[in-house]
Amino acid sequence: MRTRKKTRRMVCCASFDDVSAPVVADASVIINLNATGCARAILDALPQSVLVTERVASELADGRASGRSDADALFALSEGGAVEIVTLTDIELQHFTSLVNGPAPETLDDGEAATIAVALERAGTALIDELKAHRICAERFQGLAIGCTIDFLAHPSVETVLGRDGLADAVFNSLQRARMSVLPWHVQWVVERIGSERAATRVSLRRAIRRAAP
Repeated sequence: MRTRKKTRRMVCCASFDDVSAPVVADASVIINLNATGCARAILDALPQSVLVTERVASELADGRASGRSDADALFALSEGGAVEIVTLTDIELQHFTSLVNGPAPETLDDGEAATIAVALERAGTALIDELKAHRICAERFQGLAIGCTIDFLAHPSVETVLGRDGLADAVFNSLQRARMSVLPWHVQWVVERIGSERAATRVSLRRAIRRAAP
């Protein structure tokens, strides 16, 4: 019988200790935040500036064709000063190119690559929900702080603003409306916040629980 190894965190996690370091959010993070129903309150709770690359904004804009409003929500957040949409510099474009060219197992989509490139050059934290991106960063950029949507939601300031019940609802809304991915090391935190009964109703979370099992 084959035994499964317990998944360990592979990279430096998002601690948000340095308030001067920006947070760079990928498309999935913006989608998940929009799904909470309180994105502006969550963003305002963090002391760091939040950056989104033009590549990510473009990806979200492509979703308009299928009726998604995440691009409009992003631009509203940008106009309100909650996030800043940034263009890649020449050196960031070099990082970007290295991450999108090559064999499929070692490359990322444009939004993820741009997010990492900006975080690398601006000493920021990259927030990406795809496990593949976390693996690649662990192998190629060991000094890079990388997290995901849950790291955003788990920041103590967010619970202070939303309250425990409000935070639980925000997490559940992202799972329900955006099918938010939950990385294995965050499964326990999510279940503790939303409760096992609500956790059992979400297919994506049940899968994450199975992946995280020893």
